[in-house]
Amino acid sequence: MFKDKVLLITGGTGSFGNAVAKRFLTGDIREIRILSRDEKKQDDMRHEYQQKYPEYANKLKFYIGDVRDPKSIDYAFKGVDYVFHAAALKQVPSCEFYPIEAVKTNILGSDNVIDACVRHGVKKAIFLSTDKAAYPINAMGMTKALMEKNVIARSRQLSENDTVLCLTRYGNVMASRGSVIPLFLEQIENDQPITVTNPNMTRFMMSLDEAVELVLFAFQNGGQGDLFVQKAPAATIGTLAQAIVELKGKEDTKVVNIGTRHGEKLYEVLVTKEDMIKAEDLGDYYRIPADNRDLNYDRYISKGTDELDSAEEYNSHNTKRLNVEEMKEILKKLDLFR
Repeated sequence: MFKDKVLLITGGTGSFGNAVAKRFLTGDIREIRILSRDEKKQDDMRHEYQQKYPEYANKLKFYIGDVRDPKSIDYAFKGVDYVFHAAALKQVPSCEFYPIEAVKTNILGSDNVIDACVRHGVKKAIFLSTDKAAYPINAMGMTKALMEKNVIARSRQLSENDTVLCLTRYGNVMASRGSVIPLFLEQIENDQPITVTNPNMTRFMMSLDEAVELVLFAFQNGGQGDLFVQKAPAATIGTLAQAIVELKGKEDTKVVNIGTRHGEKLYEVLVTKEDMIKAEDLGDYYRIPADNRDLNYDRYISKGTDELDSAEEYNSHNTKRLNVEEMKEILKKLDLFR
């Protein structure tokens, strides 16, 4: 589907953008556009790809713009076939202290992206969400939840012949920028104790490659307003820390509990009870179709259901739980441990 096509990645200098670019750049795609507001990261990325992929680097085009400012991004969408929207404020503590900044980027910024997609006739756009958007308790999750709601609401106004708007919801992506694994490794390298907020917390464990597979699946299979979730194993933070310590051969490293940070949950939910009622099990994925009922609720007054009573959410406490050895085998596949 990407042959001779143009793909635009917002927030393209981040972990997701780089993973998607590396996956598609060496194929038969015509052009990949990286849209972001950080010229230094763009320059670093440009030089990295010129060194690693010299025969393909000319397919990579860089655009400076901020999703908060619709005029600054509009020109980047001209002639684009597909969009992957990854630009976001996603550090939980930062969003707790600056929630309005999260609103500007995660909600209003994503709506600006929708406007640009529709205006320029983009075929399909995939919007990146997070498990923190399911039963959100922090500002980051709340803004991502409203982003999801707005993408679905906007999709109701469009037909399959217009821009198709889809969502992907991720758990923890291992070794992505700002995640805990690089922090643990840095602490071990500096002979410092590993700082753990709560060793009993569970988090989904996904690799960047798996995250890209979910994007590809959504591009290939997504209909208007669909939300896709990839099934993933989980581990406690204590198990993750122990696995990293053993892999690095630093068994004498201390693990210090520093307490739960602002906005953290004990476990994360990828599919809520309410979503699970209508979710379609596709094997490795769940597809959650948009609720496309209109506002005439009286038409549904005789169609009540007891399904919610028996539905069970899909969370990092009830998915497959990894032990230390299983966690080590997964970590070995990451570039950081090769």
